[in-house]
Amino acid sequence: MENRYGTSSDMVIKEIDDSGVSKMIAIDRNGLYLTTRDQVDRRLADVNRYGVSRALTNQRLTELGIDPRQLFEENKHLIKSEISDKTGDKILNPIKASKRGARG
Repeated sequence: MENRYGTSSDMVIKEIDDSGVSKMIAIDRNGLYLTTRDQVDRRLADVNRYGVSRALTNQRLTELGIDPRQLFEENKHLIKSEISDKTGDKILNPIKASKRGARG
């Protein structure tokens, strides 16, 4: 099952030194964010992903000499799309579909 709120290792772009603290630059559909190694690959929500303004993250990256727009563009292929099974114009809810059982 996909963890929509946590940070997985395939979302991490690179590790940086932020004033003596090791941080990871990660990406999702909302942009770049900074997180710590202990938040990666946990099955829990990453407080760094949702608790910090992306504008502040971009400002901090710029202060560190990193162009956030360029970094995002170069790594946007890492962004996972929302998981959905489409049949025609309908989006199937996997929970409801599993309760329907097999219909021939």
